[in-house]
Amino acid sequence: MKTPPLKARRYAVCVDNGEYEIDLIPRKIYKVWPDADAESHGQLRVVDESGEDYLFPAEYFRILSLPPGVDRLLRASGRPANPRRRTRSKAAR
Repeated sequence: MKTPPLKARRYAVCVDNGEYEIDLIPRKIYKVWPDADAESHGQLRVVDESGEDYLFPAEYFRILSLPPGVDRLLRASGRPANPRRRTRSKAAR
C-alpha cells in the first residue's frame, strides 16, 4: 500500500498484542493508515515493528485523539531531517 498523506494518518495505542508478540508492543503508539475495507472487517492497517503496514485486529488497539501540538510532533517525527539545518557539537562551542 502506498504511504498515505500525513493528514490521513491516525495513531493508536496497542492494548493487546495477542499472538503478535514480536510485531506489536503493548502500550506503544503506532501509526494507523486509512483502510475502510479492513475497518469494515474489524481490522486496522498498522505500521508494526518491522516498519511495514499490516492488518491487525482492531480490538488490539485504541485510536488516540491527540491535541494539535502532539499530533504535529508525531507527524513531524517521521520526516527526514532538514539538510540545511546545521548543528554544532558541544565541543565546537
